[in-house]
Parts: sequence; structure tokens; C-alpha cells
Amino acid sequence: MQGRLSPRLLMNEVCCNLLQTDDCSEQTLPGFKGIEMLLEFTKMHGLGNDFIVVNDLDAVLEFPADRIAALCDRNFGIGADGMIFVRPATDSGAHAYMHYYNADGSQAEMCGNGIRCFAKYLVDNRLVSLETRRLYVQTMGGVRSIDVQIDDSGMMSAATVDMGQPRLAPQDIPSTFAGDIVFQQPVETTKGIFDVTAVSMGNPHAVIWVDDIDAAPVLTVGPLIEVHERFPAKINVEFAQIINPSRIRLRVWERGVGETQACGTGACATAVAAILASATDERVTVELPGGELLIEWQRGGTVFMTGPATHVFEGKVTIA
Repeated sequence: MQGRLSPRLLMNEVCCNLLQTDDCSEQTLPGFKGIEMLLEFTKMHGLGNDFIVVNDLDAVLEFPADRIAALCDRNFGIGADGMIFVRPATDSGAHAYMHYYNADGSQAEMCGNGIRCFAKYLVDNRLVSLETRRLYVQTMGGVRSIDVQIDDSGMMSAATVDMGQPRLAPQDIPSTFAGDIVFQQPVETTKGIFDVTAVSMGNPHAVIWVDDIDAAPVLTVGPLIEVHERFPAKINVEFAQIINPSRIRLRVWERGVGETQACGTGACATAVAAILASATDERVTVELPGGELLIEWQRGGTVFMTGPATHVFEGKVTIA
């Protein structure tokens, strides 16, 4: 932890700008009280789904939910859809462990865009050998293999992630529905009844088909289904429009976050739901507000997701 602790409040230019002040000597983020600490971070995104990434290879950083939420706050903090801690793997078959939090400070099992950013962090910071083209990352949802693409400068530009097999049984979502799978099952809300197909990609998703993605009730119905009693662990909600057998347009209300620019696991879950309905091919491009992901799935097999990851900036912030 040498170099991360500070005896006084100190911020770099990035955080000064976030706080809209020229005097950083007496500033700290709202919601932080106690021992002062200088936290170094990297801002990254996958198709606009953005993250605060922190090197915690010493495995000593533990923040309560309110501190995570304060850091992710877009008005008073750094701003992000989630926070990723880079930690040593406890699984001998993995290169590292991705510990992930949603923007509200709740833990999540898995994040599709986040895991590509995690892989880029490992590659770009030479935490793995440049000769390594397949990484294994441990998550709360299991170990994922990642085939990385390296550009001429030695940085990762894109990755294909083996997202594992989708889980469809109601108890694996989890949900309170009966039967073998949750396929086009009605969910009653104060805004009407919506048919959902539920898929777990290590985290839970409810897919709703719409005729017009631009008019989809993401902001009104999304939060209702997220906390619906049918889904005791809460759930991510996908609103999807099938354009043709090889293309889907998608908007996502993420559990603990709200609507985001992209959701990797949500794109995977949506492709699985479409293939189960025989509505698309087994290889489909999912178009999200932040960009496109290529999703591939053959029934009985694992789901593959291909997309980019981007480094935005490095920063330091004092928390107390």
C-alpha cells in the first residue's frame, strides 16, 4: 500500500475538476469520513458502460456500499456504472479475480463489459505476459476465459469472452416461477403485464420484446421489474427489438444502476432468449446505445461475446 496513503487531503487535477474547485488541499468526496486515503484508479469503459478500476492485488481494500456509491456518483464523485477491484485469484486456474460492485454499492456476480475492461487492465499494465492470448478471470459467477486481441502498441483492443452456459431453470435465475424455464411468462406491474424470458449469465436477466426500442418503457417499467417479487435477488431488465435474424437492438435497465449505455451479460441473455424463440440466428449482433457486441450461442453450449474495451484516464482521489 506504499504510496496510497496520504497524511492530508490531496487530489489531482481530474478530481479537482469533478469538484469544480481550484483548491484541492481541503477537498474530499461527500460521504467519506474517517481515515484519509489516497486512492489511485483507472477509468475505463466498454461501449460507454464505464467503470472505476482499482489495483487491489494486495487484497486489502474493503469499502462499504455508501463509499462505492459516492465514488460512482456522477455529480459529486468520479462517476461510473460500477467499480472493479483487481485482486489475486483464489482459483488456481485463473490469472486474477474481478471483484465487482454496482453503482449503488451492491455486489454483482458478473459484468460482461467490465470483464473486457478487466482483461485490458491486466494486459496493458503487463500484469500478464504479452504472449498470453487467453486469460482466465475469476468472478463471483465463476471463471471466464477471454481471448484477447493485441494492437501494434501492445495494448488490448478487443476480446472474446466465454461467458459460460446460460442457466434457464427458475431456481437458477432466481425466480419464483414454476416449470423448467421462464419463457414468455407474464409479470404484473402497475404499468401493465409484461411477458419476460429469464436467463442467468452468472447474474439475472429478464428479457422483454418490444416493437419499437426507442419508445420502450425502460425508465418506467425497468425499475418495477428490477425489484419485482418474482425475482427475489432483483434482476436486470432488457428491452429488445429484433431487427432481422442477425441483428437485435437493445436497451437495458441494470440492477442497482439504472439505464446504461451497454450491458454485456444483458446482450448475451437477450441473444439466448431470441435463439430460444427461434427468432434469430446463432450468431447475432446486438446493437446498444454505446455500440455493438457480437454474441454467439449454440444450444447446449457456452455463450461467446466479442467487443472492445477502452482506457479513458488515470486519476487519484482522497477518501476519508
